[in-house]
Amino acid sequence: MPAPFPLAPSLWAATAPAAPETPPLTASTSADVCVIGGGYCGLSTALHLAEAGTRVVLLEAEEPGWGGSGRNGGQVIPGLKYDPDELEAKFPGETGQRLIAFAAGTADVVFELIEKHRMDVPHTRSGWIQGAHSDAGLAEATARAEKWARRGVPVEVLDKARATALMGTDRYVGGWVDPRGGAVQPLAYARGLARAALGAGATIHAGTRATSLSRSNGKWQVKTAQGATVTADRVVVATNGYTGDLLPGLRRTVIAANSFQIATEPLSDNLRGTVLPHGHVTSDTRKLVLYYRTDHTGRLLMGGRGRFTEPTGPSDWGHLERVIPKLFPQLAGTPIAYRWGGRVAVTRDHLPHLHLPAPGLVVDIGCMGRGVGLQSAMGRAIARYLASGDEADLPLPPTPIKPIPLHGAQRVYVAAVAAWYRMNDAGVV
Repeated sequence: MPAPFPLAPSLWAATAPAAPETPPLTASTSADVCVIGGGYCGLSTALHLAEAGTRVVLLEAEEPGWGGSGRNGGQVIPGLKYDPDELEAKFPGETGQRLIAFAAGTADVVFELIEKHRMDVPHTRSGWIQGAHSDAGLAEATARAEKWARRGVPVEVLDKARATALMGTDRYVGGWVDPRGGAVQPLAYARGLARAALGAGATIHAGTRATSLSRSNGKWQVKTAQGATVTADRVVVATNGYTGDLLPGLRRTVIAANSFQIATEPLSDNLRGTVLPHGHVTSDTRKLVLYYRTDHTGRLLMGGRGRFTEPTGPSDWGHLERVIPKLFPQLAGTPIAYRWGGRVAVTRDHLPHLHLPAPGLVVDIGCMGRGVGLQSAMGRAIARYLASGDEADLPLPPTPIKPIPLHGAQRVYVAAVAAWYRMNDAGVV
């Protein structure tokens, strides 16, 4: 295999506030709860547990926000892949209503945490646009908007003229606006969660990979690569797109797809006013979704599906660079300043999964590209569940760990389907 392309820092790594001090674990310790994984879910869990007076130790193999939490597009989109009516059909009765309420409020959690803890996080909340790339896409977008409108969300359905005015491109036939959406600097937000968790009394150890889990005499032992051990009453595993083999079969319950992003140099004031001029974030209805926005420095950020293997050179982002002048001809020739990517954990049913495989062990996995809000809210829910012991505090019922059949072949299949979609979507933009 070719060697990984030596990436420059991502836009987020280049512009985020400094990370808080989170030294590696060098001596064995104990806690009420040990959290494994320093992404949004793990950090939110640790924060909410610590605020409730729980002794919590979080272990992160690299540093907080190193994985997908610090490498995504920073779009805060509420809801799940399924609309509320579909969730109601999948989960009848009180369970479905609980899940719909959870999904509706995921974006709220992010902005409430930023405000409460006065985080140094560039953020906006101007709404999310789902642009319809075809008449079929417009029918889908309109139906989604109507379903949320019936539940009190003040959505706006867009015709072509209105979509063009809000997005700054005439390549969409319409769409809808969800005012609950917004954007954050994602690595700054992850580091803000870490800093808030530390301030609440949590202990965080970066550079500390958990290598084994065992249970004895009612206690969990989490062994680390350094040899030190955390002994805890309960353990939360929240490793998502960077899940390894700590728990048998867990890695094979998701497809860890790469999402690639690029960012231009800051646009001039004249150009900035022609691209998403009102500060919305957007993703579209294509099979291979494009998502884009501008950041607080006036750069255009463009994201989409990338190759499954690690990038080998700038050409791996070529499909995103080619999209920019098709959507925004006025930006033709604008230099690309940053290229980066991160892994997104996609489950087979496109829902987040919660597992309780043993007493005192909670597992969360599955982001589906909405991890900023989803996993922030999931961490809060897990903390509440650990405090109460009541599964009704979880947003959806726990399920057994079930690896995707023929997982390796599934990955090849998904890559082939992605190539097919890319070829068929090419004419759209």
